[in-house]
Amino acid sequence: MSTSKTPSTTTSDKNSDTLRNTPIEQTRWNGWGNINIHKKVSPHGAKFIRSYIGKTSKLSSASLDDVLKTVPASRLPQAITDLSIVSTDNEVRLRHARGQSFPDWIAMHSGDFEVFPDGVAMPQDTADVERLLMLASAHNLIVIPFGGGTSVAGHINPAKESRPILTIAMSRMDRLIELDVESQVATFGAGAQGPAVESQLGKQGYRLGHYPQSWELSTIGGWVATRSSGQQSLGYGRIEQMFAGGTLVTPQGILTIPDIPASSAGPDLREMMMGTEGRVGIFTEVKMRVNPQPTEELFKVAFLPNWQAGKTLLKQAVQQDVRLSMLRLSNALETDAHLHLGTTPSQFVAIAAYLKARGLSSDKVMLTYGISGNKAHNKLALAQMKKLLKQHGAVTGTLTDIMGTIWAHGRFKFPYLRGTLWDKGIMVDTFETATNWRNIDEQMAQMQQAVTTALSDEGEAVMAFTHISHVYKQGASLYTTYFFRAAKNHTNTLTRWQKIKRAASLSVANGKATISHQHGVGRDHAPYLNAEKGNLGLKVTADMLKSLDPEQRMNPGVLLQDTL
Repeated sequence: MSTSKTPSTTTSDKNSDTLRNTPIEQTRWNGWGNINIHKKVSPHGAKFIRSYIGKTSKLSSASLDDVLKTVPASRLPQAITDLSIVSTDNEVRLRHARGQSFPDWIAMHSGDFEVFPDGVAMPQDTADVERLLMLASAHNLIVIPFGGGTSVAGHINPAKESRPILTIAMSRMDRLIELDVESQVATFGAGAQGPAVESQLGKQGYRLGHYPQSWELSTIGGWVATRSSGQQSLGYGRIEQMFAGGTLVTPQGILTIPDIPASSAGPDLREMMMGTEGRVGIFTEVKMRVNPQPTEELFKVAFLPNWQAGKTLLKQAVQQDVRLSMLRLSNALETDAHLHLGTTPSQFVAIAAYLKARGLSSDKVMLTYGISGNKAHNKLALAQMKKLLKQHGAVTGTLTDIMGTIWAHGRFKFPYLRGTLWDKGIMVDTFETATNWRNIDEQMAQMQQAVTTALSDEGEAVMAFTHISHVYKQGASLYTTYFFRAAKNHTNTLTRWQKIKRAASLSVANGKATISHQHGVGRDHAPYLNAEKGNLGLKVTADMLKSLDPEQRMNPGVLLQDTL
């Protein structure tokens, strides 16, 4: 077998920033991403949003110094704090107390974090994690696994607890440990963030191809723990197609999941442990199925006359096995929003005039598609797409492909736009689901109706639009973005979000759609899980979790709403 091993402490690795995770001190403590990156919003884009929701005003923001004064003394016993890998520094604890959900942003900007972990451990290997869980049991601690801190569903937030809380951050376990080039299986430390994953694989001529929008900061172990989906999952697969096996440290011991390609030897432990969201233990090493780097990759945009034409094209493309890496269809309002938010004024005028001249009206929709592979496969896929596009009256050309270039260059920058809009008093959030093709239109209508009317009792308008983000032969994922005005203070703004979130969640928790296609369950979605799983399904899940964590110390309250 041909195997390449990458030592965890080589000099070249230590000196190569591209192979390492982004240090947490280089990220915003009260928002998204690198402190040196800012995403501007075009004047015509902000005006477009305000034309729906009205005039806005900015909320105040607490200072880091003021919030640090609210961090209480650590309750961890000396046996834990004496460990060199454990920090009780106030800023370290603050930076590991919240994720990126809307309530997290309210907490960070208001300064009311409510609860902080009592300490943060930063293990360097599986043995460190095993020791930490043993000490957690001995000293009756709550344990919260922490990957990149990108959760938008409340996965990593400590709840009020009489027991001390230890967050275990995986950022130091970010290495490509082994690459089996014969089997095309790569073993990574579970704390490797997206850029570190692809940088290390790229040096060996390989790619994983998992690109969630949080790719910049989210981790490979977090992707497995939450059953993540990437923007190009049509070509590379969701995380369940990529995850081959690995090491899971549980309170009951180490569970090793072998990377066997297929098995009929009873229930699949690999499938069972994915999506457990830290409730049974912590992934320390993950084995992933990788591919050689593509020789060519393209992202293109076409505009179609209306939603039905676009939806039919998507369904035909996926069911006819056109070899694409991604397919995305924006509804008419989202199409308009992309044209306003993603372009310069001159680009906007030129593209709008071109589409109008080609006969497209306000019902037009934007189709974004990607092709990744060798040139022969790409040529065939392009020819198949060209035929489908022509059949459905699509408008293509150099100007439309500008939108494809804009999307590709900004595909991981949308979270930064959230901060820019926040500073303008424009609140933004998203939710998503998946359903069968026969239910797509009804589901989208229900979701948008629920969200846009959620604040009608306050006389407030909510702007919402939706796109199909992932396609399958059976159905597709619907992803909705919504905007609303900040209220006079943080508390009332959070109340507005809670109304919208509840309306949105109820609109998908109807037995025909999932409460989460790619963001996991966390705390925010747990109340709605019963509609999909049923009472018996929840009991089976609870029994499995309890078998590996009988003392209920691993991330309690996440995934399942009640204690086990």
